[in-house]
Amino acid sequence: MRNPRVAYRYAKALIDFAIESNQLDEVKKDVDLLRATSHPELNAVIAAPIVSGDKKAKIFSAIYHGKVGDITEKFFYLVFKKNREFVMRDIGEAFDWQYNEIKGIVVATLTSAIPLDGALHDDIFNRVSALPRFKGKTVQLHIKIDPEIIGGFILEVNDNKFDASIRHDLHFIKQEFIHNLYEMKY
Repeated sequence: MRNPRVAYRYAKALIDFAIESNQLDEVKKDVDLLRATSHPELNAVIAAPIVSGDKKAKIFSAIYHGKVGDITEKFFYLVFKKNREFVMRDIGEAFDWQYNEIKGIVVATLTSAIPLDGALHDDIFNRVSALPRFKGKTVQLHIKIDPEIIGGFILEVNDNKFDASIRHDLHFIKQEFIHNLYEMKY
């Protein structure tokens, strides 16, 4: 169950407290660590409604105590106490989004059918960085390889998506054939 409003509020509270404690970058590292060490079995236990919030907090503490800061550990104890563990992944995403806004970071994802050579990668990075709305911001370009798009690329920046893939074009052509404009419909 996704609940972006709850996740946004919890992430905002964590960010505000981290800024107030002057530990924003440390908390960001903790959130990244939690995401990197996520395991399907741990996620199943965290999501299980029959496991109490206190037990989940103890499991979390047993795994991450000493590996994450006090702020992060206490924050997730609160999440478990309030029975909001079902939005933990969403809290992480909302935290990243808010952190990037504060730090002036723009995350762009380029999906290609084949790996890009250095010159093409640099060209795309420079073009995205040169966009007027990203002036003065740090652009992070992530590359994903997906042979399913056949050719071309898909560029995603924040909530904007530019799909110049062959798969997209073929889908568009297929729709044109299905809804032939030149055929009279009665």
